[in-house]
Amino acid sequence: MDIEVVCHPPLTVRQKKRQPARPLPAALLVFRLWQLLVVLSSCPGSKERGGSFFSRMAAVEQVAAVGRVLVNPGLDLTRRFRALFTLRNLGGYGIFRGLMCLQLWRTPCHMGWRKPAHTGSEAIEWISKAFTDDSALLKHELAYCLGQMQDTRAIPVLTAVLKDTKQEPMVRHEAGEALGAIGDSAVVDLLKEYSLDPVIEVAETCQLAVRRLEWLLSGGETQLEDGSIDNNPYCSVDPAPPAPRMSVPELRSVLLDESLPLFERYRAMFALRNLGTEEAVVALGDGLQCSSALFRHEIGYVLGQMQHPAAIPALRAALERSKENPMVRHEAAEALGSIGKEECLAVLQSHLRDQERVVKESCEVALDMLEYENSDKFQYADGLVSLQDSL
Repeated sequence: MDIEVVCHPPLTVRQKKRQPARPLPAALLVFRLWQLLVVLSSCPGSKERGGSFFSRMAAVEQVAAVGRVLVNPGLDLTRRFRALFTLRNLGGYGIFRGLMCLQLWRTPCHMGWRKPAHTGSEAIEWISKAFTDDSALLKHELAYCLGQMQDTRAIPVLTAVLKDTKQEPMVRHEAGEALGAIGDSAVVDLLKEYSLDPVIEVAETCQLAVRRLEWLLSGGETQLEDGSIDNNPYCSVDPAPPAPRMSVPELRSVLLDESLPLFERYRAMFALRNLGTEEAVVALGDGLQCSSALFRHEIGYVLGQMQHPAAIPALRAALERSKENPMVRHEAAEALGSIGKEECLAVLQSHLRDQERVVKESCEVALDMLEYENSDKFQYADGLVSLQDSL
């Protein structure tokens, strides 16, 4: 496995959040270490690391138990979301992924990974089973998680979802983005084909994914290594790399220039996000007035990652626009939940009976995220903990 040192905050829901460090009681630390050993023992190659057959079997059974929560339509969506992100975190990546998914490593700088050789096929299989659900929001998140796991074994199911015109546009869009996130050149021709899809959100997504893969294949990652562009501090796999360093006004100008290719504007978007300043937040908020719904939806996503209170007015306005694309309103709702401030609570509660199902469900999930942000709970993706509590 190719290991590199990178600086990130700990892994969190949708890889969006920065969390303040919380002291870990000794008993909880021991329990988390035990969980880590079980998770690692389930990974391919665990025999060489000293894992036992019985601990591997126990971990596989745990993944299945969490998977059954995910695919159960009779359970609350918030619980199923937590199960989903638990499975995403259990996808494997050896000790560093284990430390991150259990959030034992909570310092700002830690060891990372690049294109790991092994991940948990069981987690991918359970996530894939849920694409038969009738919730577009859940299926959208399934595709997102598969993309973030960057496992080529997810390519077949993501390809099928992208090709399935009976799936909702936001689900097909996310499948296309996930294929780009995995970073395998084998899907370039497929993505080029669907760059001409009649659904504009799907077409634009696939165009961006092709540009990202071309950037990777041309050695674009060397720009991250030579320091000419800023690293992503949020631990997410983004649909475009950040732009080279520029001032906020310069980046804002690129962001809002609709005559430029969408890929270049996305690069400006992620460069502004990486700056993390209030000035950058305000500039990004202006992007919620641009013409592309896909672009506006991504603006909502990055504002949720930043968790800056200065984004609340623009996000609230986007959520409250009843004629806004539901995909944009969905991201605005989740971003407000991620920011987690008291003033976000009333806005989200007022849309719990929204006529758009994806908006209604997004507000339910966002309120669960908001509750987590204001609690003393150790992690959002608590499927393993919930499993232990139920025993």
